[in-house]
Amino acid sequence: MNSSMAPEQYRKPPQLPPKFTATPSSLIEETKSLINRSRSVQDAIVQDVTPEKASFEKVVLPIALDDNNMSIESHIIGFYQAVSTDKALRDASTEAEKLLDDFGIESSMREDVFNLVDAVLKKKDPLDLESQRLLEKDHKSYIRNGLGVPAGPNRDRFKEIKQRLSALSIAFQKNLNEENGGLWFTPEELNGVPEDVLSGLEKGTGENEGKIRLTFKYPDLFPTLKYATNAETRKKVFVENENKCNDNVPLFRETILLRDEAARILGYPNHAAFRIEDKMAKLPKTVDDFLADLRERLAPGGKVEIEKLLALKKEDLKERGITDDTVSKYFLWDHRFYDRLMLERDFALDQQTIAEYFPLQTTIQGMLKIFEELFGLVFIEIIGDDRNALAESGKGSDIVWHEDVQIFSVWDDSGEGGDFVGYLYLDLFPRDGKYGHAANFNLQPGYTDENGKRRYPATALVCNFSKPTPKKPSLLKHDEVVTLFHELGHGIHDLVSRTRYSRFHGTNTVRDFVEAPSQMLENWCWTESQLRSLSHHYSYLSTDYEAAYKASSGASKKPSERIPNELISSIISTKHVNDALFNLRQLHFGMFDMTVHEPASHADIEKLDISTTYNRLRKEISQLDGPEILDHEGDWGWGNGQATFGHLIGGYDAGYYGYLSSQVYSTDMFYTVFKANPMNGKEGRRYRHTVLEKGGSKEEMEILEDFLGRKPSTEAFYKELGISQ
Repeated sequence: MNSSMAPEQYRKPPQLPPKFTATPSSLIEETKSLINRSRSVQDAIVQDVTPEKASFEKVVLPIALDDNNMSIESHIIGFYQAVSTDKALRDASTEAEKLLDDFGIESSMREDVFNLVDAVLKKKDPLDLESQRLLEKDHKSYIRNGLGVPAGPNRDRFKEIKQRLSALSIAFQKNLNEENGGLWFTPEELNGVPEDVLSGLEKGTGENEGKIRLTFKYPDLFPTLKYATNAETRKKVFVENENKCNDNVPLFRETILLRDEAARILGYPNHAAFRIEDKMAKLPKTVDDFLADLRERLAPGGKVEIEKLLALKKEDLKERGITDDTVSKYFLWDHRFYDRLMLERDFALDQQTIAEYFPLQTTIQGMLKIFEELFGLVFIEIIGDDRNALAESGKGSDIVWHEDVQIFSVWDDSGEGGDFVGYLYLDLFPRDGKYGHAANFNLQPGYTDENGKRRYPATALVCNFSKPTPKKPSLLKHDEVVTLFHELGHGIHDLVSRTRYSRFHGTNTVRDFVEAPSQMLENWCWTESQLRSLSHHYSYLSTDYEAAYKASSGASKKPSERIPNELISSIISTKHVNDALFNLRQLHFGMFDMTVHEPASHADIEKLDISTTYNRLRKEISQLDGPEILDHEGDWGWGNGQATFGHLIGGYDAGYYGYLSSQVYSTDMFYTVFKANPMNGKEGRRYRHTVLEKGGSKEEMEILEDFLGRKPSTEAFYKELGISQ
């Protein structure tokens, strides 16, 4: 809804949005003062409370309240490094995050505080459920941070490892964010790549005269792998992309070694056992069995899919008169190309035409409308004067970090009580130095403050879709529509969560559940009525776009405004095309993750060649060939994909399987509750209150069982993949 038409009741949210006016020096100053405040809270508790007098109110609660206050500032401090255009500010944000991480390590290893928390736990005073959970999780986290290890050289070493791991993780992610490599190609070498991609590329001068530069950012990389007819070009792009961040190779290895050493100091057999203990799976064996079962069920399908794709490849090369020794092999850099070709040839799936029906802005409006209907929400875009009115300074630019950012105030509809919910930000286009994938960032969590007053959340979607031009708006391919829906799903989880403590807010659930709510919402992108309601052909957006459409398509009249039925059918019919290969790719990531985090001994991990393991496992699991069979004579060290794999350094370690296991939960929820009627508002609201609202404030398996009315099962997941027993 446009705010110039926004009803009066939505004009004045009860809480101002955060400001984005930091400078490099203010970020560091603010961080230091947050840390000092927090440290003094802990010091005061230790000074004033003895183990005999320790209680939840005196020990755990003040720390939780401080935690609430801190997160209001600290999330934004760390957010600048993902979105700021100012390199000095990004660097300061990285430095501030390191200070916060170091302080987090120091706090988590304070034995004096731990002794008091331990005393509270042992007293077994009755507490409300969320407070009890907070006490248990806090207590456990001290033990997981080494306080169960007797003071001495082992504990000192553990602390040293924690600090080093934090520094490694920050450096690894910074290298990925700042990565700006690329390759120069002649226009001929990029034959087949869509014009709207090529026209945006840098033109060469001097020795690169006549060439264009392709970067490894998604909007360049994926279309090239999908459309470039020259296999040599695709190979080069694929291999170089796996080697784009080789500075991270030693950082990855050191991280894996240190994690293993730390887990063993704590008495765990390996890092996986340490990480999985407090997730839904509980034991590495549960994860290994799940992945092995899935692999066994998917492998035959993968084989069949490769045979079909290889037949298509042979036919394609024959038509183009190419005969060489690559004809009988199906390579990693073939897959996006022939997968797309198959969708076009066998399913009449024309991605470019489909994208014309999904201009970014109308698609977002359509999505927000779906969430309004399902969950009882209202989204009001804040623009112009309303922005100025909500900024303390009166300058609307103070409440966003870049001029492209959209901001919405989010409210309950009248049926849900009409209250304010929080703020949603959308930052949708690529920029230099910006986070390169699609993700949802919590900027400020929600919680109940010490006076029992509600503090409202703010959340941001950061994506990289192509920028609009005078001739075309930003158009989304169907898979980008799915991505947007998925990330917005995290955003909604973040907005509607109602927990007492920020520690459990929103997506702060265990990692093998956190993707389930978003994955479930992806199903809406595969249902006929939803696709139709989301669609809106771009030639209807303005007379300029209409003229540009007619000029570029040669059509004399506009197409239908909504996407035609045959295009919808072709999208839906392709949902599971080459699905086994897609899931085997996820399985490769998941199994690689478990392999490096589950060695039999520390010596085993020391002698493991990580790049070889990554590439060989991919071949064994996904069955696709790499350069090792061409010019590398069986050498598996041709690429270092793990060095570009931010997930394993950024929190998904021994947890990547969570994408697959939460797919099991999300499919179960969708089939059981929504498949019959995806727009059932009664169930939507029940889902909002039973699942999303709880955040991580209760055991995730219980949340799931409350919603399903039974224990979850893998049946729906295997049925959906067409591999049920």
